[in-house]
Formats: sequence, structure tokens, C-alpha cells
Amino acid sequence: MPAPPDHPARDATVEELKALAHPLRWRILRLCWDRALTNKELSDRLGVAPATVLRHVRALVQHDFLAAEPVRSGTRGALERPYRTTGRTWRLGLVDAEGGGLGQRVELAMLAAHRAEVVEAGPDANRETARGVLRLGAASQAELNARLLALITEFIERDEPDGEPLSYLWSLVARPRG
Repeated sequence: MPAPPDHPARDATVEELKALAHPLRWRILRLCWDRALTNKELSDRLGVAPATVLRHVRALVQHDFLAAEPVRSGTRGALERPYRTTGRTWRLGLVDAEGGGLGQRVELAMLAAHRAEVVEAGPDANRETARGVLRLGAASQAELNARLLALITEFIERDEPDGEPLSYLWSLVARPRG
């Protein structure tokens, strides 16, 4: 997928948050970004039963986070349906307006999925890690997020076909005072 889809920024619905509150679903979305994969291919890659993967795929399709592509013939001639990420999560706010911790569950699912990618990639895969603490007011936080979004968008739009596939995670979290 060459560039992030031009979806307007908006907050996720409660149903969309529920669909994104599982780490395996984030892994499926990431795996289906570069190329369409079938349920069997996802099952093999994730080491999870096909029925389990299919349940997660169906939830993602239901909320348009995954799109089914045309049926194709598999290696043994069987018909199979591949799925591809739609990119709808790109500008989707993961704020739980109704409370109950659903937004935090989605954030933790993303962290768990990223961690699984780090583990799967192996000890020599790290390209850069930075961690630190900041003290910023609301205006500076908004500026930081806007500038990082612009920077990330710029690099996503480059989409260098021969480039190394990389995973990134940007998270700005309030620390407890005291």
C-alpha cells in the first residue's frame, strides 16, 4: 500500500474500539499491509489455528479495517480469499469516550502486537529505539503530535519498494505526577 489512505481524522466508535482491542488483530493488520494474505497464510505466519484467525479476520472485515480481495487459486488449485489492510486505523482516534478502559485496552493491544513483531524479528532487527520523558503543556503536545504525524506521513509516502520493511510505534503517555 503506497501511502496512508486519505481518511478524515475522527475518533473510533465503541464497536471499532472493540474490534481493535486484541493484539492478534493488530498483527493481522500489519501483516496484510504490504500484500494481501489468506486466512491460511495468516494462520501459518502467526502460529494460530485457522479458525481463530478467521474469527479475528471477520471482525476486522466487519469494521472495514480489512478488505477482501478477489478469490484466487491457491498452490494446490483450491480457491482462497486474500485480505488486505484498508488503512482505516491511520487517522483513527483511539479515545474511549464512554469510559470503561476500552481505549487503554486498544493501546495495550497495539503494544503487545509491536512487542510480538520485535520478538519475531529477532535480536539483530532493532534499527533505533528512543525513550525519554518530557514536560509539555497542551499546546506543545499538540505541536509535537502534529509535527510527528507530518514527518511520518512524509516517509510513508516515499514507499520505497526495495526498502527494508520497518515497524514503528509512537506513543505519548501521561506520567503520574509526584
